[in-house]
Amino acid sequence: MSATYTFESLKDSTKKSLERVSTATLHTALFKKGLRNTYIQGVSRMNTAKLKMVGQAFTLRYIPAREDLDTVAAFKDPKHPQRLAVETVPAGMILVSDCRQDASAASAGSILLTRLQVRQCAGFVSDAGIRDFDDASEMALPIFCAKPSAPTNLTKHHGVDIQVPIGCGGVPVFPGDVLVGDGDGVIVIPLEIVDEIAEEASKMEQFETYVLGKVGAGEAVIGLYPPNEAALDAYTQSKA
Repeated sequence: MSATYTFESLKDSTKKSLERVSTATLHTALFKKGLRNTYIQGVSRMNTAKLKMVGQAFTLRYIPAREDLDTVAAFKDPKHPQRLAVETVPAGMILVSDCRQDASAASAGSILLTRLQVRQCAGFVSDAGIRDFDDASEMALPIFCAKPSAPTNLTKHHGVDIQVPIGCGGVPVFPGDVLVGDGDGVIVIPLEIVDEIAEEASKMEQFETYVLGKVGAGEAVIGLYPPNEAALDAYTQSKA
């Protein structure tokens, strides 16, 4: 099953801004807006390279598997939701899988992940595991999941929906939402406020670069981070 969701595309300028800021900074910017539950729990980058991930969500939802339905023969169905998602996710978008935070089975392996890479998918995120970890970890496709996991997804996960609101790692993800991933994990940004959050995060990181220089030179953090009026004046003068 799938639903029709219409949403705007992420602006190129906003995407470039998000590529330059950390998930830690983005979380703080979202926290300032009152959004606390934006960090996908139990998921980390599987790639050996320090890949940055930015893109919009293309969602896939699973329910618990049932033995009479989830057999190897299920993959022969051209409309199998997992296979269909892999073959229909648009280039530049991120395939996000809701596996109910059950990493006792995989949600993809090297063949499907390679297909996503060839189709220029911007990343793969799942709150379950991935199999073929040794090969997958060397891929250029950003991969964020719970852990390596050898069992096929059929043992635990039954795909049911594409492009519907899901929960991944305890965080709501709507089709078109913006995901940013780095060494700290994955942040989900509602599309409606992504331009504002990207601008705020960029300003925050400019100031934090200034603070790092001061702290590295021996200055105390009290009064500097967060800044008092004198510290803000000094920062303004440094920019001028």
